[in-house]
Amino acid sequence: CILGTHHEKGAQTFWSVVNRLPLSGNAVLCWKFCHVFHKLLRDGHPNVLKDSMRYKNELSDMSRMWGHLSEGYGQLCSIYLKLLRTKMEFHTKNPRFPGNLQMSDRQLDEAGENDVNNFFQLTVEMFDYLECELNLFQTVFSSLDMSRSVSVTAAGQCRLAPLIQVILDCSHLYDYTVKLLFKLHSCLPADTLQGHRDRFLEQFRKLKDLFYRSSNLQYFKRLIQIPQLPENPPNFLRASALSEHISPVVVIPAEASSPDSEPITDLVEMDTASQSLFDNKFDDIFGSSFSSDPFNFNSQNGMNKDDKDRLIEQLYGEIAALKEELENFKAESARGSVQLRGRASELEAELAEQRHLKQQAQDESEFLRAELEELKKQREDTKKAQRSLTEIERRAQANEQRYSKLKEKYSELVQNHADLLRKNAEVTKQVTVARQAQGDVEREKKELEDSFQRVSEQAQRKSQEQAEVLDTLKRELAASRQELQVLQGSLDSSTQAGAEQGARIAGLEQERDRLSQAAERHGEEMAALRAELQQLRDTLGREQESSRMELETLQAQLRDKESGERALRQRLAEEQLALLRGTAHEAERMVQDALGRLEDPAHIGCTGSADCLLSRTLAASECVERLWEAHGKYLLDGAALGSLLPCLALFAHLISDTLLHGSATSHVAPMEPADRLLEACRQCGGEAISYLSALQDPGTVEGADCRPVTTCLRRISTIAEELRPRGLDVKQEELGDLVDKEMAATAAAIETASARIEEMLSKARAGDTGVKLEVNERILGSCTGLMQAIHILVLASKDLQREIVESGRGAASPKEFYAKNSRWTEGLISASKAVGWGATVMVDAADLVVQGKGTFEELMVCSREIAASTAQLVAASKVKADKDSANLCKLQQASRGVNQATAGVVASTKAGRSQVEEKDSMDFSSMTLTQIKRQEMDSQVRVLELENQLQKERQKLGELRKKHYELAGVAEGWEEDG
Repeated sequence: CILGTHHEKGAQTFWSVVNRLPLSGNAVLCWKFCHVFHKLLRDGHPNVLKDSMRYKNELSDMSRMWGHLSEGYGQLCSIYLKLLRTKMEFHTKNPRFPGNLQMSDRQLDEAGENDVNNFFQLTVEMFDYLECELNLFQTVFSSLDMSRSVSVTAAGQCRLAPLIQVILDCSHLYDYTVKLLFKLHSCLPADTLQGHRDRFLEQFRKLKDLFYRSSNLQYFKRLIQIPQLPENPPNFLRASALSEHISPVVVIPAEASSPDSEPITDLVEMDTASQSLFDNKFDDIFGSSFSSDPFNFNSQNGMNKDDKDRLIEQLYGEIAALKEELENFKAESARGSVQLRGRASELEAELAEQRHLKQQAQDESEFLRAELEELKKQREDTKKAQRSLTEIERRAQANEQRYSKLKEKYSELVQNHADLLRKNAEVTKQVTVARQAQGDVEREKKELEDSFQRVSEQAQRKSQEQAEVLDTLKRELAASRQELQVLQGSLDSSTQAGAEQGARIAGLEQERDRLSQAAERHGEEMAALRAELQQLRDTLGREQESSRMELETLQAQLRDKESGERALRQRLAEEQLALLRGTAHEAERMVQDALGRLEDPAHIGCTGSADCLLSRTLAASECVERLWEAHGKYLLDGAALGSLLPCLALFAHLISDTLLHGSATSHVAPMEPADRLLEACRQCGGEAISYLSALQDPGTVEGADCRPVTTCLRRISTIAEELRPRGLDVKQEELGDLVDKEMAATAAAIETASARIEEMLSKARAGDTGVKLEVNERILGSCTGLMQAIHILVLASKDLQREIVESGRGAASPKEFYAKNSRWTEGLISASKAVGWGATVMVDAADLVVQGKGTFEELMVCSREIAASTAQLVAASKVKADKDSANLCKLQQASRGVNQATAGVVASTKAGRSQVEEKDSMDFSSMTLTQIKRQEMDSQVRVLELENQLQKERQKLGELRKKHYELAGVAEGWEEDG
């Protein structure tokens, strides 16, 4: 499989075969698949990881499936699959790590990109990776019976075989974790890394125990050499302890060498033998001493040396010695120059590093300056929020007493803002102190750069002086070479003239003396250069030490400043989060209080209109949109909290107000729309509480969504639109005229009814006698009294309406007042129509009773209907009237007079019916037994018929009342059921 992945540069074929295997049905097969896949991830082609990532979710599902089995290979397969997924995720996040985890220290540093944050995150990921490895290790050992030699059985070896890959991974992960922790302790405070040390200590103990137990198993002894960890864990608080750390090395014994290597050894031996044979033949032909002294011609020609030749030879030797000494001097000078160049390069590197640190400090200063600007903006936003809250409090004071709790919560929120302003001032003061420290750091850096510049210039001057000395030595060497050439010419001419040779020998001796003196001078100059070089080295060492100490001081100050800034940022973030949590909590309490009032029996008496509910719903929807925008800005920039808090307070206020108005509106709505409205209000309150609860949890702030509240508000708006009154089919500017017309028509109808009653009374006196005349006079007289009382009521209602219009219209006309208060005007019109219609119907009923064609019950019902209509007129007139108005008192007295007159009509009607029934009573004295029995049966039949008819009439009455209620609802603006 491994060779196949390298051949096709991927794992497509491997996965195409694996997908056909029953891994979910055979635990042992799944265990062996995990083993093979682990080896592929370690030793296969790098593209195996890329081709396998698409199956990561399937491995997770399979892991969860096998995790439900508590016996056998189920738990083993679940933990192994989890380990493989962790390994895939680790190598995906850190592509620099190969599958076998073998890396050098330089590659490990490059993986972290020399960033302490990357090293910190990488250490955490390695801890998680090693935790999965150790979990599999322990689970395999706990599933084996260690009291028996399980490592020599086939079942035991099947479970132990994958642990070889686990041991290889653990050794590298442990080594890298130790090195990264030492690196982190050199950059971060020890308290920050306390959690890392505790987790490493726990994993160190587990890994040491597992390595010890594995090394004692017979199965591993012949396959792998397991390292032993030290007795005590490394001390990360001591930096020198890193040199004591020994990387654990897992050794896999090499296989025996194959017979194919023997011909190669023979071939090498044969090449060596042929080479030695060739060398022997060369010595036989050219002689063995030729290579040792190729210029020894004396042994060939047999010539003897004379004194001159020996002197020349001696001079040649001295010249060669001087040349050698000169070459040594040149080499030493070159080495010194190279060292100086290297030191100059190091100083330049340090200068570049100092410049880099200076640039970082400047960037941090710019960042702090930007943060200061943001804090100033936030303070301005906070002031704006405070002004907004003050305005909200001013408006809330004008509200009803039920919002007194809300004003207290607003006061608490203002106090929280004041605390935030004070904390903001403290943060500004701390930022000023940090700026002063930054200025001190910049001045110290500038002084260090000046000192370093002086050292660099001094080193450059020394290098130039050494270069001049070297040029002088080169010129003297060229002169020596020319003199040597002259000497060689004199030696050539020595064979021609002996006398000239003596003179030249004397010249050569003088030249030798001069050269010796030059060599001595060169030696003295060399010593002086060495002393000067040593002095320069000492000076550079002192400068380097002082620079290092200053650099450490600056780094310590920089670390302190960074830690202070982190603490300030963390403190500010915590305070902002606490403020957001407190505001959201108070807002949630407000909404919960409103929801609680929906179920409060004391709230049932509160009523409201659909128009008011629509206005509240519209304001709440706009507030939700602004809240959503402020929430988005806060997620992008935490400093935008100042714009989110006022929106939260207004959101809670408007949602609570909408819920209360919705409940009040449902109390005057039909049953089905009322139920739908209450359910929508409860759902809206629940969504608002869910959103506010999400804002209180730091983990769910980003996922909090207030848009479901908008959906619920739309439902409430839709239901409120259904409940809005339709109004009359007239224009608003015609309402005033219509009121006057209806009141006039009502008065005319009452006068007409009174005239008809007088006419009917005259006819009854002329045509009736006895009991009938008495009954008709009493009934018509009570009806006349009722009409007079209604007439007085209508006049009182007109006076009261005129007073209401005059006191409420201001500079507007009466028509404009009626149009402005269209709902009230429509109620007056409806009540007036009902009174006029009731008077007409009662007169018709009285006429039928007088003629003997009607019933007394119909007359009583009509009188009661008139009383109800007049009560409606009184109620409509009292809505906008002043409670201390004299016209209102007259209207109430007239209403009581109508009620008394109505009672008189009912009493006279009942008395008349009694007199008529007494007159028409039957006489059974002359009837026989059979006739009485017959009449009794007929009466029983009639009773049953009347009872059945009564039940039907009651059902009809119920349906009529329901239809009347619907029609009255339409007239009042309720929407018909859809």
